[in-house]
Amino acid sequence: MKPQQKAPLFETLLAHAKRDVISFHTPGHKNGKGIDRRLRDYTGKNVYKFDVTVFPEVDSLHDPTGPIRKAQNLMAKAYGVEHSFFLVNGSSVGNMAMFMAACKPGGSVIVSRSSHKSIMSGIIMSGVWPIWIQPKIDQNLDIIFNSSVDEIEEALDRYPESQAVFVTSPTYNGVTTDLAKIAELCHMRGKVLLVDEAHGPHLKFNSNLPMSAVEAGADMCVQSTHKILSALSQGSVLHFNSQLIDINRVKKVVSMLQTTSPNYLILASLDLARRQAVMTGQAAFDKVIQAAESARRQINQLKKISCFTKEDINRIGYELDRTKLTVNVTRTGFSGYQIEDILAKEYNIQVDCADIFNLIAILGIGSDKKDVQAFVDALVDIDKKYQGHQKNWGLQIPSLSTEMVMMPRDVFLTARIKRVPLSKAAGQIAAQTLTPYPPGIPVLIPGERITEEIRDYLMDMSAKDIRVSGQETDTLRTVKVVAN
Repeated sequence: MKPQQKAPLFETLLAHAKRDVISFHTPGHKNGKGIDRRLRDYTGKNVYKFDVTVFPEVDSLHDPTGPIRKAQNLMAKAYGVEHSFFLVNGSSVGNMAMFMAACKPGGSVIVSRSSHKSIMSGIIMSGVWPIWIQPKIDQNLDIIFNSSVDEIEEALDRYPESQAVFVTSPTYNGVTTDLAKIAELCHMRGKVLLVDEAHGPHLKFNSNLPMSAVEAGADMCVQSTHKILSALSQGSVLHFNSQLIDINRVKKVVSMLQTTSPNYLILASLDLARRQAVMTGQAAFDKVIQAAESARRQINQLKKISCFTKEDINRIGYELDRTKLTVNVTRTGFSGYQIEDILAKEYNIQVDCADIFNLIAILGIGSDKKDVQAFVDALVDIDKKYQGHQKNWGLQIPSLSTEMVMMPRDVFLTARIKRVPLSKAAGQIAAQTLTPYPPGIPVLIPGERITEEIRDYLMDMSAKDIRVSGQETDTLRTVKVVAN
């Protein structure tokens, strides 16, 4: 048997479960015997025998010497990196760990404004100054693009003191930037490249998909194995492949951020997802791509619904992970939220997310042609049956090149916070994050000076009854600022 055909952690847990060991350890359900009957009747009892605690046979996530260590080593070899860390709290914990391991407090990091919300947690916990890059908006496609090579180079020229560059690729829409050139640019200047590749754990295993961060030369990247491959939810991996970062520091940080009571079923699913991707990834994702491309062709024949293509993205200078479908519904006269609701209630189909303009359907290793066609058939039916009132929607954001007055960490820890009317907020230092959806980009970041343009933008959002993520009341009438 070849090494990548093995799944040492899963095999250890399976052997332990089959022995039917009497449990005097946590968790309290004792191999499922204490689980609520309705739940156990539906799931079966065997799955709970994988829910064990740390003891020598099954190894420790915080000091692996046995099957967890073997499984992580196989993961690292599969991706061609120096070390891989299993994560049981999703990619969020990996993003925080990258900031804390790669950056010194008081330093600065170049990062796109459109990054995941966990990035702000990483910035606060690591005590760094963020240097924000305002993302590009394409109003024809109604989507946001992440940082390009030119934007990264310009930021490095302006801020040569920065310690690292943080990039998200692929984006939620499956758009990837040129990570190979960005990695080369960063390393020529002695900068660390950190990549949130949560939506790209599969890229390494299919030649018809964009280049992955591990192949492009990222120093560290995090992947949500559960999002596209077959790991259970929360199962993610942090990959390390750097001469610029101390691996021992990474180990300490990852251990500090993770639970001491990991779910071993999640860990086993990471082990199996790696084996499955290595053994079947090319063929499996060839089928997924074929199904997705068939869906695109059919959707783009509809009158009121469309789906952008790889060629559309290439013309703008980016690449596309074709396993993701971004479906624009603006011509139906309904918002993406409304169409999402129709799909769920009338067709028993749930997409991953929606905004005013789009639906995002994520295909994974478990997607099949039949399910994809059911999604397309539902859209065909909606295209014929539904016509709302056309709205003059536009994807816009204000200028976010604002003054960083305080470090976000210092704002987070200060007790000198007050509320002021939104109408009088210009000139104040923000003490909260506010993110309208769409576009899903924070227009207010702790430590920034609030400009008149941002104040007016938020007042316009409030007047339109658009809920802004981060607002703490039903209506956005006041904002939290740093008190003098």
